[in-house]
Amino acid sequence: MSRWTLSLVALLLAAAAPAQDWAKERLEKSPRHGEWIKLKHGSRELQAFIVYPQVKDKATAVVVVHEIFGASDWARLTADELADAGYIAIMPDLLSGVGPKGGGTSDFASVDDVRKAISTLPPAQVTADLKAATDYVAKDPACNGKVATAGFCWGGGQAFRFAANDKDVKAAFVFYGAPPEAADMAGIQCPVYGFYGGNDARITMTVGKTAEAMKKAGKIYEPVTYEGAGHGFMRAGEAPDASAANKTARDEAWKRWKELLGKL
Repeated sequence: MSRWTLSLVALLLAAAAPAQDWAKERLEKSPRHGEWIKLKHGSRELQAFIVYPQVKDKATAVVVVHEIFGASDWARLTADELADAGYIAIMPDLLSGVGPKGGGTSDFASVDDVRKAISTLPPAQVTADLKAATDYVAKDPACNGKVATAGFCWGGGQAFRFAANDKDVKAAFVFYGAPPEAADMAGIQCPVYGFYGGNDARITMTVGKTAEAMKKAGKIYEPVTYEGAGHGFMRAGEAPDASAANKTARDEAWKRWKELLGKL
């Protein structure tokens, strides 16, 4: 194999596994019980990662909607951190069955391939997958029947949209995700809490109009913008090389998120 070929292989492997070794290492040290499970709805089989808190009473659950990077180590780490805070967390791999040879996120050759695949997922399929995860965890003996949804980036938009399609969700936590169409907001039955970066104009510029549309529809929408933070600050703010602004935003957002979850 030539040196050029070896270099190309190394680049492809790097692309297939973004720099989240720190997230994987933390997961491996977690004392909580996390596992991959299979969910079925219709003819579709869905892989989902679920983590349980170490508590004696039944707990509220959170359906975690991953970024456009798919079911990454960081997405699983976020589920584990929710469990550490006392909540059952379930993170479905929305690319289940879409990958090469019918696999999921981990079977794609590169991060770019993952992004392309996610961008083509049918909205109805995403809704059905999130509904399957919601129904499953709500019936879990360890759950108190309350289920919220939370999403990041692309997943933030999906969590917002799912709130308009499922009346049983108790709250939607939208981290720098795009809003659904104003006409769809009438279907939202729960409060929506937004978390946005001040240096993320593409998404944050939508907040004003979203607030107007939600108010007109008679819905609860409470957005907070963290100045100086960029898009993806929940992940970037946790990384070893986090900027001060992203780290501060991540810490403040986690504090707010846990306070809101505690009120459900």
